Amino acid sequence: MNLMPQLAARVSSGGPVKAGLIGAGKFGSMFLSQVPTIEGLEVAAIVDLDVDRARAACLSVGWDDERIEGTRFGNTLAAVLDDDIDVLIEATGNPAAGIGHALDAVAAGKAIVMVNVEADVLAGPLIARKAREAGVVYSMAYGDQPALIAELVDWARATGFRVTAAGKGTKYLPAYHQVTPAEVWSHYGLTAEEAQAAGMNPQMFNSFLDGTKSALEMAAVANACDLTVPEDGLLFPSCGVDDLPEILRPRSVGGVLEKDGMVEVVSSLERDGRPVFRDLRWGVYVVIEAPNDYAAACFKQYGVRADTSGRYAALYRPYHMIGLELSVSVLNAALNNQPTGATRDWRGDVAAVAKRDLAAGEMLDGEGGFTVYGKLIPSERSLREGALPVGLADGARLLQPVPAGAIVRAVDVELMVTPAVAVRREMEAEARRARAR
Repeated sequence: MNLMPQLAARVSSGGPVKAGLIGAGKFGSMFLSQVPTIEGLEVAAIVDLDVDRARAACLSVGWDDERIEGTRFGNTLAAVLDDDIDVLIEATGNPAAGIGHALDAVAAGKAIVMVNVEADVLAGPLIARKAREAGVVYSMAYGDQPALIAELVDWARATGFRVTAAGKGTKYLPAYHQVTPAEVWSHYGLTAEEAQAAGMNPQMFNSFLDGTKSALEMAAVANACDLTVPEDGLLFPSCGVDDLPEILRPRSVGGVLEKDGMVEVVSSLERDGRPVFRDLRWGVYVVIEAPNDYAAACFKQYGVRADTSGRYAALYRPYHMIGLELSVSVLNAALNNQPTGATRDWRGDVAAVAKRDLAAGEMLDGEGGFTVYGKLIPSERSLREGALPVGLADGARLLQPVPAGAIVRAVDVELMVTPAVAVRREMEAEARRARAR
């Protein structure tokens, strides 16, 4: 990537790259822990609703008093947004806040690295268009799985391979879709007391377990990489790394995919709960197809593990290091004016689906909660059926009952017209006009 020589040249000619961090939670703290060891990268400002917590996060990752005192802290972006910031990092995890911060960054001409996949899936295509028009970098966050998948997809296409499938691994069983925050810790091998002592949020961790986070991340990948999403949700096939090219190929040739060029998540568990051999729980992958007989022969000659036909192979990365790798995105945006993956089109959406029979008058509690989980569907279906995006489900009151397993529609709920709702409706209106042409 050549980033460090570029950074050294930047320091010599124009001073360090300066970032602003919005949200000093786990992801943000992981990034902060690496900053002191990257000469030429500084965090000029940190925004958090709880400034004392943000300062404590800096101390907990090893910042000294001098570094902390040299950093601006505030509980709003406006309070710390100065001209010296090159790149803003949105790491709040709140979709409404993330949309607002991204649009403010675009208006200020600042590059933005969007850790907040919830906001990106809810309105990313619109934000990305506005950023392009303003000449502002809008980027996925390197270290998070979507950006790493986008990197693999780009590698595959740049080397002339057809992308058959791309995605990640996770721990999944069908029953997990109904898990609530009250039951989540047993699936992580923790007691509620242990999780509370570690400062772990049950609703956030439940979003990883009940399939919502996987749906959001695969929607982001599809929207960034021009890939297709399943018509009726992710399949989560049980699959280890050795079987990726055999299982993640189209049904027409013996695999599980509806068609070529799809996103999919593989489970680290067999359906009976046994662990998958050589699972990819923490990693990412791309399945490629050889474009010709010669390339397929090269797979065999150079020890590339292929499917039974010899034409499909896989490249994978077994781990991702989350916020510890985030500086790659920050430096790439500041030094090269390029994203590490970015939304380009609206192909996938994540609809809210009832976890149980829901009654009129109930209040939905959003991602990872007691009432709904997120299901990946094509954007065309979402528009056609008027699906309620899971990013708007927190605090929406049901106007009529919704049976378990059904998609909640926007007409089923009472929504306050917030800025996030207005931006989402603007994006939907643009999509309808584009499809009508």
